[in-house]
Amino acid sequence: QVQLVESGGALVQPGGSLRLSCAASGNIVSINDMGWYRQAPGKERELVAGITSSGSTNYADSVKGRFTISRDNAKNTVYLQMNSLKFEDTAVYYCNSHLSIATSLGPRLLEVWGQGTLVIVSS
Repeated sequence: QVQLVESGGALVQPGGSLRLSCAASGNIVSINDMGWYRQAPGKERELVAGITSSGSTNYADSVKGRFTISRDNAKNTVYLQMNSLKFEDTAVYYCNSHLSIATSLGPRLLEVWGQGTLVIVSS
């Protein structure tokens, strides 16, 4: 069984910072891309940032210059450093990954989601 476990969500004041972490565990053969999505109340889930296995990154326009995604391949972990937080960053943040797991029939590609971690930006 493979799972992604997020941590780091909290209540923070505008202008503050948070660091989210997401660790993948299970019978993983390899991890391709990893990313962070978020869903605010009443809104659709949106991509915040993504990072490939080679380290290439992409960001939503709304977070460019404020958020930084990184990964530690040795720990199967992806991070999201969030600075200069705004009210509109309030959301549940979800970790996502496309990865390969070991099965009796050989490697199998999966898309996996974490359970989400809540970030509230409020004064």
